[in-house]
Amino acid sequence: MRIFTTLPQENLRNVGPAAQAIEAAGYAGVSTQENRHEPFLSLAVAGAATQRLELHTGVAIAFARSPMAVANVGWDLAASYGPSRVTIGLGSQVRAHNERRFSVPWSPPAPRMREYIQAVRAIWAAWKSGDKLAYEGKHYRFTLMTPNFVPEPYDGPPPRLGLAAVGPAMLKVAAEESDDVKLHVFCTRKYLAENIMPILEAGLAKVGRSRESFEISGGGFVVTGKDDAAVAKMFDWVRYRVAFYGSTPAYWPVFEVHGLGDLGRKLNAMTRAGQWDQMAREVSDDVVHLFAAVGRHDQIARAIEARFGGLVDSIGASANSSKPSDMPSDLLQDLARLTTRYRHA
Repeated sequence: MRIFTTLPQENLRNVGPAAQAIEAAGYAGVSTQENRHEPFLSLAVAGAATQRLELHTGVAIAFARSPMAVANVGWDLAASYGPSRVTIGLGSQVRAHNERRFSVPWSPPAPRMREYIQAVRAIWAAWKSGDKLAYEGKHYRFTLMTPNFVPEPYDGPPPRLGLAAVGPAMLKVAAEESDDVKLHVFCTRKYLAENIMPILEAGLAKVGRSRESFEISGGGFVVTGKDDAAVAKMFDWVRYRVAFYGSTPAYWPVFEVHGLGDLGRKLNAMTRAGQWDQMAREVSDDVVHLFAAVGRHDQIARAIEARFGGLVDSIGASANSSKPSDMPSDLLQDLARLTTRYRHA
């Protein structure tokens, strides 16, 4: 299994040393988020400071950027550090953030995302082959590419494209168009096995792709630390995150497969009443365990295998985007020996 952690995105001066320490510890790679900070800058710094560390956005908000802009940054990262190290993870975000945070138009996201990924691949293909750029869809049209705007060539394939997916429509797009589905942490093993995997398997079969060529990332929390006190602190942090996500109707299907629909509705009512500081009390220990692998560093390998094994290929081990994982090297070596279906090039 491949284990990823986070970078200190808030200060680019700290990224290089942090990335070197992460690589030395034995992590497969780093993943950045687009919350408070831009997701590509820190990856560029991390790539320059390391030799093999994989560089993933997990995720960059797609519709706030033209596919041409994403194609450019992906090409530059791959040309500089090698395409096998780079995965551009994209996400649609919800309507309110698109319209009111990024001021971009909204339309049904899955059909638009399908075209988005196709457009990025078409741009890369034109740069590789020198053929005319000719992508025309309902949402995106790219037909102009003069030599002055074609980046210098490099050896090897284009970088990988990943896609964050929650609902059935986006999961279908991920399986049919992307290289890596990035699952939400608000996910249980039962929901993953019974609701997500059949959609992904059907999508891969439709386009004739093997499961070994497609990475499944995420799908739950990892709660660990060097001692019981550290585990308990992270466990309470995850309890609040489960309450926060569980208050949102879009995530209630996960609750429903466990007969917890009433919990979701109660949490939602509490948000409307402004009771944010009381929500975590409604989430029992048993519910947290549904969403997380839990244990000290000397226990967590077995918990991760039980929670994710046989379904997921890579997981994020960080508590949040600003706190890198503190897993020791020997634990990372043990986790790397867990069998997964995906075969990274």
